[in-house]
Amino acid sequence: MESKTPLIGIHNVCKTYGNGQKQVSALQGISFDIYEQEFLSIVGTSGAGKSTLLHVLGTLDRPSQGEVVYRGKDVFSWRDKELAQFRNQKIGFVFQLHYLLPEFSALENTMMPALIRGIKKGEAKEKAETILIKMGLKERILHKPGELSGGEQQRVAIARALVLKPEIILADEPTGNLDSETGKLIFDLLFKLNIEEKIVMVVVTHNESLASQTPRLITLKDGIKIGDTYPVRGEA
Repeated sequence: MESKTPLIGIHNVCKTYGNGQKQVSALQGISFDIYEQEFLSIVGTSGAGKSTLLHVLGTLDRPSQGEVVYRGKDVFSWRDKELAQFRNQKIGFVFQLHYLLPEFSALENTMMPALIRGIKKGEAKEKAETILIKMGLKERILHKPGELSGGEQQRVAIARALVLKPEIILADEPTGNLDSETGKLIFDLLFKLNIEEKIVMVVVTHNESLASQTPRLITLKDGIKIGDTYPVRGEA
């Protein structure tokens, strides 16, 4: 691993909220590298800084200190427009709440990122149909979110994240609102996509049982990285 060039480097990232004496340190000097095609999970108790770290990685939030380096470039040296393009082109987001638009079908929800990029409607539709079929939702394409189960809704959310073929998927508690069986199915789907599509997967989860099955496990406590292990391969 050490001989490879990182896809992303997180260098001494700190995130502080508030002012004066009421400051809260959500992240305190976090550093690690992420390599191409990796699947890693981030665990820790509530308030450990997991979601904050994911938001900084996804450039949804700027760090108070430190760098996030993508292919050798500090992304936070870019202007807001460049950051927005980076998010749209390179990163797919999956959240605990699927954030599907209730008035639109699974197909229309999945098309959204492509339409935002300016892709023509016909091409966007084709891309969305292809990925929804890959998600096992061929018979549910025209259904609205309210007509889908929780697991199906999350699969649509994953399809939406994948429609533009990003390099990185950032998933924040993607199984948090699902029962254990459905949660395992979603996790298995993420594993499959990581292998077949060669997409980097970074998953924040409170489910340590699922996290322990991932090739790499990063543990946070009080905004500090206290562990970086490889439980599947038994590496330290």
